[in-house]
Amino acid sequence: MTDDVYAVDVAVRYQDVDALGHVNNAIYATYLEEARVQYLPDVLGDTGAIEAVLANLEIDYRRPVTLEDGFVTVEIEVVDVGTKSVTFEYEVYASGDLAAEASTVQVAYDGETQESVEIPEEWRQTLREFEGLN
Repeated sequence: MTDDVYAVDVAVRYQDVDALGHVNNAIYATYLEEARVQYLPDVLGDTGAIEAVLANLEIDYRRPVTLEDGFVTVEIEVVDVGTKSVTFEYEVYASGDLAAEASTVQVAYDGETQESVEIPEEWRQTLREFEGLN
């Protein structure tokens, strides 16, 4: 990721840890979500209710995270902005070590019609400018 990366610290909670003593693999998706829900309003401002669904999630685990790490730092960036979707990439660090790399695709969604919708052009442009995308 770039030097000017958006990062969110997320506490490692007791309930995150499984019987093997490390953070369960499914919890990483929650860490990514916590970073995303801070990133979007910080970058886009007050957008009202942003409805989106997770269309794709990929996580590569690099090292276990344990309760002793205390927290993880999730670095997040938008790498692609489409008409209806946004692709995020993440790096998750624990005690300064890379613990996981991930990507997600979020699709703008209308809960009433249950169909994808276009992302407002102003939001797409703001995301592109913030991330330095063309």
